[in-house]
Amino acid sequence: MQPSLTGLISGLAIAALLSAGAAIARDRNKQPDEFPELEALLLDLGNKGKGRIESQLRPNFLVDDMGSGKLKDKLASCSGTKLRSSEFSIGHRGAPLQYPEHTLESYVAAARQGAGIVECDVTFTRDRELVCRHSQCDLHTTTNILQIPRLAAKCSQPFTPYDPATGTPASARCCTSDITLQEFKSLQGKMDAANPRGTTVDEYLSEDASATWRTDLYSGRGTLLTHAESIWLFRKLGVGMTPELKAPSVAMPFEGDYTQQDYAQQMIDEYKQAGVEPKSVWAQSFKLEDIRYWIENEPRFGKQAVYLDSRVYDDSGFEPTLADFEALKRSGVEIVAPPMFALLTLDAHGDIVPSAYAELARAAGLEIITWTFERTDLRDGAQAGEFYYQTIADAITRDGDRYLVLDALARKVKVRGIFSDWPASVTYYANCMGLK
Repeated sequence: MQPSLTGLISGLAIAALLSAGAAIARDRNKQPDEFPELEALLLDLGNKGKGRIESQLRPNFLVDDMGSGKLKDKLASCSGTKLRSSEFSIGHRGAPLQYPEHTLESYVAAARQGAGIVECDVTFTRDRELVCRHSQCDLHTTTNILQIPRLAAKCSQPFTPYDPATGTPASARCCTSDITLQEFKSLQGKMDAANPRGTTVDEYLSEDASATWRTDLYSGRGTLLTHAESIWLFRKLGVGMTPELKAPSVAMPFEGDYTQQDYAQQMIDEYKQAGVEPKSVWAQSFKLEDIRYWIENEPRFGKQAVYLDSRVYDDSGFEPTLADFEALKRSGVEIVAPPMFALLTLDAHGDIVPSAYAELARAAGLEIITWTFERTDLRDGAQAGEFYYQTIADAITRDGDRYLVLDALARKVKVRGIFSDWPASVTYYANCMGLK
């Protein structure tokens, strides 16, 4: 599909970002006005904070692709109107449909597309500094670490090429906990992809491995950030913050004395040290123990912590019950966030309606956030078993049907927000429907 060109960061601005990115300093006790290099990068982008919302080309493409009906007519009527930022629109790892995830470039793109909240997935380095990465051990597919011999040598598992004789795929495992913060900051982000048939590192990291529904046009531009830098950047961009405490891929306590509680507390401490109001932070975790830790030890942050509910796909025996959701509510959990498919089903007429999970969670007084819009290819419809649409695949026949799903989530399930890999698509809907 044709990539949206409106609102993309200019080549010259990107060059300035990359030349300055490696010089960004990091100190856990720095205040939010003490990242002058980041300030310079934003000025190079011409972004001094909140700006106009850009990039309606992708939303217009989706609307044009919809089947005829009242929803299409309504969304079409909003084309060309001035858009405003919306907290209903959450930048999932930034805007990774086109930019390397969890990079400055991806975050700025998300804010420019009207994401009212942006996500930094949080993990830690060998020297226990917090950085933005989706997984503790994804550096081999999301950065150029394997192309830097002195750092590749530190990976938990070195690169092993594809073996055509046995069919064993190429592999590697490089973790943030394998390297120091300084080493992490020397890396460059790339689109998350790897070629399992690669016989060399360059083949393994080839752009040909990227999903066909994404673009690598901007994938060489990826400035990695620490968690503290993301806080500074998000404040400058005028967006809310939703850090996810990633499950460690190493044994905890790390090196015998860095506990899960230390890790959870350190993440919150960086917001407190930066003077961020708790109401601007939606801390997330798939581990209920983390949510309970924040509720008990950091209640101002814990009261809007988000429980990412993986039971719907991790536990084959899980069945939603009112008693379960009421117990979560009594324990202090206010927001649950399952994947989209868990909230939707089809009725006897084939219409998309709320699932039992959605109805019971709402009945218990829980608010709902969900994920992830624009994270799959629907140009040929939802194939049976496709993760995000698996409960409603029969109702999805084209790319534009995404908006049927979003409309059901917003109007029928009444989610308070949705993560998206291309936030403009959700921002457009939110503005057209009057959602804040």
